[in-house]
Amino acid sequence: MYNLLSGFYQHLTRKEEYYVLIIGLDNAGKTTLLERIKSIYMGITGLDPDKIAPTVGLNIGRVNIKSTRINFWDLGGQKDLQSIWERYYSECHAIVFVVDSTDPVRLDECRDTFEKMITNDAVEGVPILMLANKQDIPRALKVEEIKEVFNKIAIKLGARDSRVLPVSALEGNGVEDAIDWLVLRLQRNKINRPPVFR
Repeated sequence: MYNLLSGFYQHLTRKEEYYVLIIGLDNAGKTTLLERIKSIYMGITGLDPDKIAPTVGLNIGRVNIKSTRINFWDLGGQKDLQSIWERYYSECHAIVFVVDSTDPVRLDECRDTFEKMITNDAVEGVPILMLANKQDIPRALKVEEIKEVFNKIAIKLGARDSRVLPVSALEGNGVEDAIDWLVLRLQRNKINRPPVFR
């Protein structure tokens, strides 16, 4: 009887668990974004932005939103680390691609990196959220200007859910809207990428 009740309790209290990649070129603000997400949804003070070093490998953040647990995998964006991204594609439920809106010089490189990612078979059908970060800086490119550069490859996104949103990971502006969009898409895409239950 105990096993039956215990099993029933575990079934009722289990959470849907999703894995979300945070990728983009180095210095785009990926780790700052992860720290801001943890701050907003867990109520903890993240790392001081001045103390965030370039990611070598992987940072993980686990956040509970309603009955859902989202595991964010923040991967290093340096050129020699981008090859490891592919190892995570088949396990992820969504991808957040962070763009440094204050660095127009690297925008073409950013587009090429994004194109390489979206044309990988392992991410077929996975929702893609592109965040135009650093919008708190006056010289930052607007979303429309960034979209213009990426429009050349937009057709390669196919019919999957995708969106470009402005954020400031440093100040937190737009981050909750971005996560709301993401959670809804994770739920909608359950058939293609079922959650893990824990």
